[in-house]
Amino acid sequence: MINIILYHPEIPANTGNILRTAMASNSKVHIIGPIPFSLDDKSLKRAGMDYLLDANYVYYENYEQFVKQIGDVEIYYVTKYGKQLYCDVDFKDPASDAYIMFGRESTGIDKEILKEHLDHTLRIPMLSTARSLNLSNCVALVTYDILRQKKFPGLATFDMIHKYDI
Repeated sequence: MINIILYHPEIPANTGNILRTAMASNSKVHIIGPIPFSLDDKSLKRAGMDYLLDANYVYYENYEQFVKQIGDVEIYYVTKYGKQLYCDVDFKDPASDAYIMFGRESTGIDKEILKEHLDHTLRIPMLSTARSLNLSNCVALVTYDILRQKKFPGLATFDMIHKYDI
């Protein structure tokens, strides 16, 4: 399973989009607080649509609670300071879970956390003059690359066109 970790997300619509992506990709979302919005926020629900009813997520009050509950797992951290490209990590093993952390929209993942895990930092290539990419787009990009490597386990890879669909 892919575990999407959101470190202090700030924009409810992004979190809603990510929950929707997670539901559609059979991934789990770990939301690390505090966050400046309620998980009942209208814009979160609008972005997540009815997918939120089936979304698999856990909320943690803070980073310390997350670390305590998640245990000793290998986590990759997506940041503009990443030491390797997200697509260069081998996630092919269908039996192993992937844990990927994404930072808050304004400042990313705290630098102290990144310093502790420099060898597990990932970068999405972009122009050096760009400050950042949209959080929900980054989550979708990395999630679906991991799913591609794992051969999209349990996901539909085709659909039939029926005469009434068009």
